Amino acid sequence: MARKQVISKEGLIDGAFRLVEEQGIGAMSARNLAKFCGCSTQPIFRIYNTMDELKADLMQKCFDFFSQFVLDFGSVSDKPFVNLGMSYISFARKYPNLFAVIFVLENGTDRNMYDLVNGGSHGFVTKEYRKLNGMSQDAFMVLFMKVWIFIHGAACMVIKDDFDMTEDEIVKLLEDTISAFYG
Repeated sequence: MARKQVISKEGLIDGAFRLVEEQGIGAMSARNLAKFCGCSTQPIFRIYNTMDELKADLMQKCFDFFSQFVLDFGSVSDKPFVNLGMSYISFARKYPNLFAVIFVLENGTDRNMYDLVNGGSHGFVTKEYRKLNGMSQDAFMVLFMKVWIFIHGAACMVIKDDFDMTEDEIVKLLEDTISAFYG
């Protein structure tokens, strides 16, 4: 008799993550996940009471993956927001389905754009604030909003293939935009 495959919670979330990365959040269903993981739906509902519970764990994995991507990205400029902006745009280019589920579509969490981009305890946006020597928090939030509308728009254009620029061209565009907003 063949041994039954044991599907763990971690294995389900990894499978769900890969499914969303490859096919988008629209493909996420118990049936599709089971097929993708090579099991029946029974292990899914043995581990999770509802698909919403599974999706909450999936979203946390997506948020953590984005944060690690930003941490690993490196530096392309000394200007505030450029490195964070480039990592965001690069994430959209490399992982369009994950970008969409985190930053474009309803993600089922109460986290706003600032919270998501800030990366939780990593404080990515907070680090940008510290680069702006003495700027008031209110002025910074206005600057962040202006800059982030531009960065988010560029990232969305990347996933739609409407933004055919090299990385160097994007860095220069970000530096020029930030200089126009901040000086």
